[in-house]
Amino acid sequence: MTPENGRLYRAIWRWHFYAGLFVVPFILLLSLTGAIYLFKPQLDAWQERHWHDAPFERVVSPDDQVKAALAAVPEARFYSYRFPPHPVGAAVIHVGLPGGSMRDIGVSLDGRVLGVADPEARISATVSRIHGSLLMGRWGGLLVETAACWAILLILSGLYLWWPRGRGPAGVLWPRLGARGRLFWRDLHAVTGFWVSGLALVLLVSGLPWTDGWATAFRTVRAELGLVQGPQQWKGGVDLHAEHDHEAMLRAQAAVPGPGLSLNDIYLRALAERLPEPVVLIPPGAPMPLGPPNGNVWKLSSETQNRPLARSVSFDPMTGAVVAREGFADKHPIDRVIGYGIAWHEGQLFGWVNQAIGALTALALMALAVSGVAMWWRRRPGSTLGAPPRPSEAKLRVVAVIMLALALLLPMLAASLILLLAVDRLLLPLWPRARRWLDRTAPA
Repeated sequence: MTPENGRLYRAIWRWHFYAGLFVVPFILLLSLTGAIYLFKPQLDAWQERHWHDAPFERVVSPDDQVKAALAAVPEARFYSYRFPPHPVGAAVIHVGLPGGSMRDIGVSLDGRVLGVADPEARISATVSRIHGSLLMGRWGGLLVETAACWAILLILSGLYLWWPRGRGPAGVLWPRLGARGRLFWRDLHAVTGFWVSGLALVLLVSGLPWTDGWATAFRTVRAELGLVQGPQQWKGGVDLHAEHDHEAMLRAQAAVPGPGLSLNDIYLRALAERLPEPVVLIPPGAPMPLGPPNGNVWKLSSETQNRPLARSVSFDPMTGAVVAREGFADKHPIDRVIGYGIAWHEGQLFGWVNQAIGALTALALMALAVSGVAMWWRRRPGSTLGAPPRPSEAKLRVVAVIMLALALLLPMLAASLILLLAVDRLLLPLWPRARRWLDRTAPA
């Protein structure tokens, strides 16, 4: 390695250290919660297991099931009917309460209320809130987004540091046999990082549509370029063109089907569509999971997390005729790409194979975090933090240009980089004691 390349290596190593210092706790938490959320369908089914195994003696109509649900929860408003998952399963009636909260009511085929559950209290919903916002609302979401952006930088800089530079495959493609101590942790970190880097980058990038900063910018560009075809089918970003608080508006509305065909009439027509489970039927005027309220139609939707399989069908409330169909192929190509990414991120694109790959990726990321901390702990001199040495000014500028180019695509990375550069270049020189504690050696 030439002196110039050596300085560049140390410059990137320093920023890799900074990124790891910030990201490691988030990698551990987000990998754990992400691995759990991969199994959302199984978790939800387990929590509803008592609903779907209830015996029954007769079968009542969906209308009677909804009446039983509304009688069990006073002042509730009917929002949707989820089809029984199998011939002897229970229907799930989704209702809204006056205060704006929601409830899921399991009703057997013979019209008995089997249980009432808060959808926000489900294991999968709680894990999702931890994964997306650390239970801290929008500020937590911005923190998670920042960590994800730095994790992308961490992986890219790690690949540069991993590059063999004339070394053999041992310690590069596989760990060296018999390695002990720091060498063991180094090989575990480098080899695992190489093999998992592609999958980790896909996971990180496919999670950006759920964020606030990146997704808001993307949502604005999507609208300004005329790429919008219907409401955005994922939660993420702030709609800067919205004139109202849609969430508050939706919760305030009462869904009361008007004159026309009954739920049972539409249900019988909907069965012939054979949509992928879970399947829900939403009455006219009811709130939709995403976007504005449902129009003057009965809307049949598949809520499968394998988004390329999702379809929806709209029925005229007076005649029951099909007035609209929408499938994955009808969406804009950009939305389809994001749909594939989200389905992969949630572990549902290829069923259990996708779940297994996602879980292994999460375990590998946790191994990277642990081995990185172990390497730092063994290397740090004395009681100092032990950051890699500061590079020369010229090389620092090269690294800054590279990272700023990346930051143009990641708004939260740009904002945090400005803050970090200000601390590193402006504040630390004024605080020699802190600088000595942070740096291992003088500038290169």
